[in-house]
Amino acid sequence: MTRSELITALMQKNPHLQLKEATRLVNIVFGSITSSLAEGNRVELRGFGAFSVKERDPRIGRNPKTGVQVHVGKKLVPFFKTGKELHQRLNKPVAGKSARKSA
Repeated sequence: MTRSELITALMQKNPHLQLKEATRLVNIVFGSITSSLAEGNRVELRGFGAFSVKERDPRIGRNPKTGVQVHVGKKLVPFFKTGKELHQRLNKPVAGKSARKSA
């Protein structure tokens, strides 16, 4: 689902919302999550999951074009851990369908 699909879904479930208002609401939510993570905070949405920031150690990488080794410094990356309810819902067996095969 893309941002625009999320906005459309929000408008369909809330017919009183105009495109501009729905877009503003989605941007506020994403902006709040982003700002909180940038400050080093954890964002927990009960039943859905939690966003946090993890630190990746510096390492030696390789330029894919030239094969030359390059130093990649430490960096912060966003991390998402699913909540219990979301995990259960995703793994709930559906009648008539076989379990998903992993690649």
